[in-house]
Amino acid sequence: MPKEKLLSTEEARKVLRTINQMYPDAKSELVWDNKFHLLCAVLMSAQTTDKMVNRVMPKFIEDYPNPDALAKASIKDIENHISKIGLFHSKAKHLKETAKILVDKYHSQIPKNKKDLVSLPGVGEKTANVVLADGFGVPAIAVDTHVSRISKRFHIVPQNAKPLEIEQRLEEVLPKDEWIHTHHAMILFGRYSMTARDKDDPYTYLKTK
Repeated sequence: MPKEKLLSTEEARKVLRTINQMYPDAKSELVWDNKFHLLCAVLMSAQTTDKMVNRVMPKFIEDYPNPDALAKASIKDIENHISKIGLFHSKAKHLKETAKILVDKYHSQIPKNKKDLVSLPGVGEKTANVVLADGFGVPAIAVDTHVSRISKRFHIVPQNAKPLEIEQRLEEVLPKDEWIHTHHAMILFGRYSMTARDKDDPYTYLKTK
């Protein structure tokens, strides 16, 4: 089998910067009002759409204003709040456990480093990176299905690249101050410009001004 041809760093940077220009105001579409609710929203967004999460967030924010309120809630009550989203049984369990750890170990504050964040139930690399980037402004690239698909379609990474490998390659390609915006622009590009159904040459979806 012939070896897969990947873009050079310069070529990859050009693709990503074009995507950046297409979405100059790119930011998360999730509804949240503080770092605690951001963590909850991102945790809930795994394998479900931001739209679905946004439907449950206003009431969730109102009824669970802080980690203590969520830690004291029953699993059944949390499930009732988030039953519209996928995997709500396990997510309710993770939300309660995470809230309890935040109260007991972190004085109800959200930790500012990845090691502590990924130690929380239901929090993986992607969730931790979104919280660091959007909550604290710490440069990070969160690899979701859109970021992964786009990176592979443009041959920025190999087709079998794992999320961590994709994250590391994108970090190599771009200067740190572009990480957060590029990650959001890639998500919007994958959501609205080149969806999973669009199978044409990926370059046809790049709109240069």
